[in-house]
Formats: sequence, C-alpha cells, structure tokens
Amino acid sequence: MSWATNWPRPRRLHWLLLISALDFLADRLTKDWVSAHIPIGGAIPVIDHVFRISHWTNTGAAFSLFANSASPNAVRWGLAAFTLLAAVAVLGLLIYLGSRITLTTVALALILGGAMGNVHDRIVYGSVIDFIEVHIFTYHYPDFNLADSSIVIGACLLFIDSLLPKRKPDTGQSHVERIEP
Repeated sequence: MSWATNWPRPRRLHWLLLISALDFLADRLTKDWVSAHIPIGGAIPVIDHVFRISHWTNTGAAFSLFANSASPNAVRWGLAAFTLLAAVAVLGLLIYLGSRITLTTVALALILGGAMGNVHDRIVYGSVIDFIEVHIFTYHYPDFNLADSSIVIGACLLFIDSLLPKRKPDTGQSHVERIEP
C-alpha cells in the first residue's frame, strides 16, 4: 500500500466556481453594455447579413417558448424556480466532483454560470436580454446571449465526454504485477 493513498486529492472546486463566476460576470457585462448602447429592437451590424449585435428581451424560455403566455407572471416565476432547482443540482454535482478538473466539471461550471446569468435577468428584470443575432443564408437563428452560449457549450462538452472512453480511477497503487519466485 502506498502512503500517497492516505492523502486526499486537492480540491479544485474553487477553480470551477471561478469559471462559473467569470461566465456570469461576462454575461452581465455584455447584457449591461447592450442595454446601455442599443435601444430595444435596434442592432449593430458586425458582418452584413450574417451577424449583428441586437437588443431584444425574452419573457419566455429558450427560443421564446411560452413568451406569449396568458400568464406571464406564472411563466416568469416557473422558469426562475426550475432554473434555480437545476442550478442547485449542478452545484451539488460540482461539489461532489470538485476534486478534479475534467471535461465534465468544466461543462457543469459553464452550465451553472449560464443558468445563473439568465435566472438573474428573469428575477430582476422579468425577462432575459438577448443580443447575439445570427443569419445563416435565409434562416434567422433566434437571438441569444452569452449565458445561453455557455449552457449549450457545457451541454456539448457533456455529450462529447459521454462518448470518450472512461479511465479507471487512479487508486495510487502501482499497476505493475510482481512475479514471485
């Protein structure tokens, strides 16, 4: 038995939470900039007919689902509650897995930061600020924000990680077999 197995692995949770916090901060700063510089419905072209920085608000869920509900307050608080429950679950997973930085833990950190960015808007403003507008030929992709991007990137990283072969956990013991005479 190796003496190294008696020592706990160093925690990396603080780095993962820093990723979430920076993600949240970047989302807030960009939304605040857009709110201060672009009127609602306005846009700044970046690449003609392809990409613009716009300013829209979304009272619904992804792709404006439920935005035209007869009960907008129920949608607002229902989505906020669901997002907060999901964020607590993701935070719990981060705490559990927080001794290592892996594709999974980075993905969860991105998802947590993005979820907190959007739930902040929903609670404080009643809607989420969307500002990234993409056109692909004649298709107009629904406007989104950095928080949405973080959630999607995190989900994609989780999917990629699920496809990768899993390694056995390192127990600190040597895997070299001894041949006794």
